[in-house]
Amino acid sequence: MSKDEAIDEEVDTERGSRKPNPIDAHVGTRVRLRRMLLGMSQEKLGEHLGLTFQQVQKYEKGVNRIGASRLFDLARVLGVPVQFFYDEAPAELVETSLAPGFAERPTESYVVEFLSTREGLELNKAFVKITDPRVRRSVVELVRSLGGEENVD
Repeated sequence: MSKDEAIDEEVDTERGSRKPNPIDAHVGTRVRLRRMLLGMSQEKLGEHLGLTFQQVQKYEKGVNRIGASRLFDLARVLGVPVQFFYDEAPAELVETSLAPGFAERPTESYVVEFLSTREGLELNKAFVKITDPRVRRSVVELVRSLGGEENVD
């Protein structure tokens, strides 16, 4: 193997083993969240954008970076402002990219992560349909007890 081939192989190995950029992964998570909230399939979103569902999957996982014009198109198709994709970014990512004192800390990212799962989305949709406040309180208490959390009220 020549020196150039060895360098090419090393670069390919690095690319294959790289983890997605945290901001790209966050933006992808937000794309997935919004798509799921709308009840839209990856295939349908891809059709609106002229992409395959595999490309949408790569965007959602953060494997492929979303360019500015594509992000603009995603925002239009999903009916959200571009800023939506950056909302709730993990504090450690935001703090390193903003000057001190110019931004408030975002809320905990675990909420977005939970709502990005199928179970989180289904639980949230079902919960908001409960109209009786006492039943809602009982559900919260049940989930807390199942999760091992003491009643904080």
